Amino acid sequence: MNITIHYTFLPHTDPDASLAFYRDTLGFDVRNDVGYEGMRWITVGPPDQAAPALVLTPPAADPGLSDDERRTILELIAKGSYGAALTLATDDLDGLFKKLVDSGADVLQEPMDQPYGVRDCAFRDPAGNLLRINEVA
Repeated sequence: MNITIHYTFLPHTDPDASLAFYRDTLGFDVRNDVGYEGMRWITVGPPDQAAPALVLTPPAADPGLSDDERRTILELIAKGSYGAALTLATDDLDGLFKKLVDSGADVLQEPMDQPYGVRDCAFRDPAGNLLRINEVA
């Protein structure tokens, strides 16, 4: 039996800002952009990988949530403490870091060697999701 990761989801609060960040800054391909009742789900991924893909999803779109729960989720996202995170990898951490800085991305940590054996940096995307980027050979 073979099992793979096909999609993963991150919330977005501004589809156009998220699209610009993931497509224009990170260079991801847009694989799908679906609107429904004023909301958008945008599927992106690295141009040289068919899977997994990242689905940027409207937060609190679940119809089972109360208005109070939706407000709480949006407040947590606005503070950057919703808990959504993604780790990416690149063979040119310094180059990607510069590109992200030049784009105005929210820097949390400059490239550094971690005591657990990786060199990485950290940013927040336009919705406040944590992005760590590891350097790989």
